[in-house]
Formats: sequence, structure tokens, C-alpha cells
Amino acid sequence: MHHGQRIAVVVPAYREAERIGRVIARMPAYVDRIVVVDDGSDDGTATAAEATGDDRVRVLRHPENRGVGAAIASGYRVAFDEERADAAVVMAGDDQMHPDDLEALLAPLRQGVAYAKGNRLAWPGARRAMPVARYLGNHVLSGLTRLATGLAVHDSQCGYTALSARAAHLLDLEALWPRYGYPNDLLGALAARGLSVRDVPVRPIYAGEASGIGWRHALVVIPWVLARVIARRLRLALPAPARARASE
Repeated sequence: MHHGQRIAVVVPAYREAERIGRVIARMPAYVDRIVVVDDGSDDGTATAAEATGDDRVRVLRHPENRGVGAAIASGYRVAFDEERADAAVVMAGDDQMHPDDLEALLAPLRQGVAYAKGNRLAWPGARRAMPVARYLGNHVLSGLTRLATGLAVHDSQCGYTALSARAAHLLDLEALWPRYGYPNDLLGALAARGLSVRDVPVRPIYAGEASGIGWRHALVVIPWVLARVIARRLRLALPAPARARASE
């Protein structure tokens, strides 16, 4: 428990057998449940998570790779519907999210914010810590996401987030984009529901790993997801009769 709230951490993991143990070992003591979602890994990721011996760990297995968004949605479902968490934090299985920043992400939720989102670009020295292509690419994609959602977010691609149970139950998480682009689609869904979002500075951590997001994702997939976000906003802005016709 943390400030009287039950906290779950959702850990989407794909081929992270070498790192998942360290992620779990560094998890703060106040975390009540760690939901590891092995998204079709073929390297023993699930076995490595179970081998930690941490009784807070619950492992879910996707029989095939469904995408990071689908993994997070599965984790949320367990965290909120089965574990009755008051808040769920997403901390990826690649050990690029510092556990000391978890508290800062939870703090806005205690003030009534629906969703707190990590902002690596606001961390002191981020420009030196982040690879140049990722630093510049995140600025561009964040600008496009602000335009599409109307939200004041400045690191749209950061996956280190905290979602309140109240907000989760107002969203159709299973209907969101299942792969890369999920953070952008979720931000759009939050904006469409009028739910509050707050940026929280978190430290950027890189150790030379290759990014899972290539140019195809940046130039095609994410713009397509943002087009969905804009279409959703326009549809919701229609009068009720016109909205019903548009959904037919």
C-alpha cells in the first residue's frame, strides 16, 4: 500500500529474459502487485520473472506476440479488475525506467489527475543522455500528438505512466491501438473523455539498446494512429444524431 492506495505495476516484456529479473528486484517495497505480461517471448522471459521468487509477481503469457499496447491492456485488466488496484504504473521490462521516479508519477493521481505521463525531455541533461535521433524524433511526435489531442504533453512516446482506476474504468482499453503508437491513442482516448493528464519529469536511461521504433513507425504508424485520434475528436464533436449516423 502507498498512502492508503493499492499499487500495481504492469511490466510489458518481449524477449527480456536478461533484464526482467533486475526490473523486479528494483521494484519499490510499497508496490503491492507486479503484473508481468510476457508478450509471446521465445527466450524464457516468463520463466525468468517467476524465478525471482518475489511473491508479488503475477505472470501472464500471450501465446503469440500481440504488441506492447495489447500487453499493457492485458496487464491493466488484471491490475484493475482482478487485483483491485487503485493505480497502475507501466514500467517496461527493458530496465530503462528508474524505480525512484515511480513515486513522482503516483503523486498527481493522489491529487485527482487521471493519468500521469513521464517526460524525459524535461529531465536536466536529457539532450546529452538521449540519442540525438530519439531526442529530436520525440519532440516532433510530441508536437503532432499535442495537435491531435489538445493535451499539453511533451514526451508522448514515453511509456513510463500511471493510470488511476477511476480513469481506467471510463476507457475502452481493449479497443486501443495494440502495438507501437498505443501511448498516442491512449492520450487521445483520455482527451476525448475530458480526463486530466499531467507530465512528470523522469530520467532518461539508455545503455545502447536498439530502439523498437523504426522510421516506419515514426513516419507511417504513429501518424495513422494520430489520424484516428483526430477522427474520434471530430466524431464526438458532432451533435448526437449526426454522431449516430457517422458510427453506422
